Amino acid sequence: MANHKATQKDVRQASKRRERNKYYGKTTRNAIRDLRATKEQKEAGDSMPKVASMIDKLAKKGIIHKNKAANLKRKLAKKVNGLAK
Repeated sequence: MANHKATQKDVRQASKRRERNKYYGKTTRNAIRDLRATKEQKEAGDSMPKVASMIDKLAKKGIIHKNKAANLKRKLAKKVNGLAK
């Protein structure tokens, strides 16, 4: 275990950040799962901007890579647009 005060504080901060990042990541994954399971175009169209915003926030905070965020949004948009047909 760390002996310096600053290192002990860093361990506490990292623990808080890890818990917060796990929460945001899991919440977003659940929203993505629900959006993929949606069969109605209107419902999917309404929830797509919210899910895209959640994904963007994860990328901005560095929880996921920006390219992963772009790929997720692209695949979700393709799925939502495919429901219209």
